Amino acid sequence: MTPPQRQRRHPTDGPPPEPAKKQGEGKIPERLYVLTGATEDGDRAELDLVTLIVARSDAPQSATPEQAALLGLCIAPLSVAELSAYLNLPYSVVTVLLTELLTAELVQARAPIVRQALPNRSLLEAVMHGLQKL
Repeated sequence: MTPPQRQRRHPTDGPPPEPAKKQGEGKIPERLYVLTGATEDGDRAELDLVTLIVARSDAPQSATPEQAALLGLCIAPLSVAELSAYLNLPYSVVTVLLTELLTAELVQARAPIVRQALPNRSLLEAVMHGLQKL
């Protein structure tokens, strides 16, 4: 019995075939400054990653596709970090888009709900003593 022989590869005339592209791939990505538009003053709203954004109204006809997508997502309160992740856009771009929506009063920014760091010790002791008396 003879072992299998390896076949020698010969160089081909052209480059190797490229793998098939999925739908949406191969497009030239738009520059981020095209998405945000030209801002005269360059000021941004002070938005934290955990600031909650809620839509006040539907998207107007003049809204860009990114702004319409933001307004569609903000039906329920979402944080800026979640919006950035869902839209697959950097945080800085999302803050510029949200600043435009905030100045147009189409969205509302809410500070996150912060719980008290430590509960009141006297309240916990009163509850504990009340439970022990039962």
